[in-house]
Amino acid sequence: MQRDEQRDYEWVYRNGFTSVARTVFLIVGSRAVAEEIAQDAFLKLLQKWSSVSDYERPEAWARKVAVRMAVRYVGRERSRPQRERRAQPAPVDPTLPDPDVARAVATLAPMQRAAVALYYWEDRPVLEIARILQVSESTVKQHLHRARARLAQTLGEEVTGDVR
Repeated sequence: MQRDEQRDYEWVYRNGFTSVARTVFLIVGSRAVAEEIAQDAFLKLLQKWSSVSDYERPEAWARKVAVRMAVRYVGRERSRPQRERRAQPAPVDPTLPDPDVARAVATLAPMQRAAVALYYWEDRPVLEIARILQVSESTVKQHLHRARARLAQTLGEEVTGDVR
C-alpha cells in the first residue's frame, strides 16, 4: 500500500469506526463484541482497499459488512441454550440516552435490531437501509413496523406513525 492510499484508509477508519461500532453495538448489545466486529469489518475494508477506495463512501462498505456480521453474530447467539441467555443481564451502555431502550432493543430479532439502529440512531433513509441489509424497502418498513410495535409493548408506550 502506498503512502497516499494508507493515509486515505486511515482517514476513513478514524472518521467511521466509532459510528460503525455504535451501530453494531445496538444490534449485538455488547461493546466489546461491537468493537471486534467493527474492527473485522475495517480489516476487510483494508484488504479490499484497492477496489473499495474508489467508492464515493468507502465507510458505507465497511458499515454494510459490519451490520451483516452483527446480524449473523446475533443469530448464532440465539441458537445457544435458552438457560445460558437468561443468565446474562440485559446489556446497557452508558453512552446511550436511555438504558431501558437499549434493553428493549436487545429483545428484538436481529434484522429488526439492525433496521432500528440504522433508522433511528444512524438516521438513514429506508432505501439505504434496504441496500445495507440487502432486502427490499418494504421488508425494511416491515421490520421497523414490527420493531416499533414490540418496543412500544416492551416500554409500555403507544405506537405512533409509520415509516415512509
